Amino acid sequence: MFLLSHKARVTSLVIIIGVALISALALLKPETQRKPRAAKPLLAVEVIVASPAPLQVSISSQGTVAPKREIDLVSQVSGKIVAVADNYANGGFFQANSKLVQIESADYEFAVVRAKAQLARAEENVALEQGRSRQAKREWRDLGDKTANRLFLRQPQLNAARATLDSAQADLQKAELDLARTGISAPFQGRIRNTVVDLGQYVTPGARIAKVYSTDVIEVRLPLSDREAMLVDLPVNFEGSQAVNYPAVTLRSRVGELSHEWLGRIVRTDASIDVQSRMTFAVAEVRNPFKADAGDDRPPLNIGLFVEADIDGRVIQNALKLPKDIIYRGREVLVLNDSNQISFQTISVLRSDASSAVVVGIAAGTRIVATRISLPINGMQVAPNTDTAAEPITGSSSAAGEQR
Repeated sequence: MFLLSHKARVTSLVIIIGVALISALALLKPETQRKPRAAKPLLAVEVIVASPAPLQVSISSQGTVAPKREIDLVSQVSGKIVAVADNYANGGFFQANSKLVQIESADYEFAVVRAKAQLARAEENVALEQGRSRQAKREWRDLGDKTANRLFLRQPQLNAARATLDSAQADLQKAELDLARTGISAPFQGRIRNTVVDLGQYVTPGARIAKVYSTDVIEVRLPLSDREAMLVDLPVNFEGSQAVNYPAVTLRSRVGELSHEWLGRIVRTDASIDVQSRMTFAVAEVRNPFKADAGDDRPPLNIGLFVEADIDGRVIQNALKLPKDIIYRGREVLVLNDSNQISFQTISVLRSDASSAVVVGIAAGTRIVATRISLPINGMQVAPNTDTAAEPITGSSSAAGEQR
């Protein structure tokens, strides 16, 4: 009992001393002196003063060079190939109607001789029947009868002789045509993509000789999205109408360290929109792509070459070219009011690339915030940096095409 009573007294004493110390600390604590918080400086931003102007956009696309005309040369007669031209080889150039392959012609020359003989006999037969017909008419008049049947006057025999003559003339023309077809040529100037037969080979009617394409015009199919197609005056013809506008296009390709350009025109569009990509394909043509210019080391525009294209688009009125990073949510920019408070304004983005965008919908004189703000709030006040404000970007330069 004594031990318990002693522990209780010690515990009570410790509690009393602790309470006394806490009370003393609370009474002796100095008062906190409140200081006014310093005003946070306003966010400094740069400003673009809108100055809309007419702007001709340039639409970028790409495609592969292809021939406008490409055909298979096919033999129309049979025979052994007895001669080929020196330029009859893969990559060889040729002129229109120049002979590339010669098929043995002896059999067809014999056919021409036989057809001429048949024609001579038919002409002789017609002459005989004409004489017999005139003689029959005289004999009938000598009999004093004014009527005579056609058979007595040999009209059916004369008609049959004349029909035989027409057939002989047709046979001769066919024989001469077959003889002419032993020399195989193309109806246009072009280039041989690949050969199929060669000297000494026997061919039959319908046999492929070579694949060739024309070199006077090449074409490039350029895919355009719906928005891009709306910015170009494409030569889309209605039935019974004729397009008069053919936008210029610059084709560009890099060969080694050098970049080369060719000028062409958009001449038509594909007959339908691609159902997979939903793209409209505009067809650009370049004339004489293999013709070398004096003093120009530019290589030919070879078939299969991948090229980039810049198409001249429409002139957009009241357009601006703005840095792309100051556009929020794809269709808004920050503008300043007279109190330097920011607010969002909706715009229409016509074209964009990695660094800039062509927009409309901003009035002249509008102050656009040219500094990217991480968390912009409507009504937030900022400090426009008028000393280092960005130069206004107007519509005097072309807009680059959208990257794919």
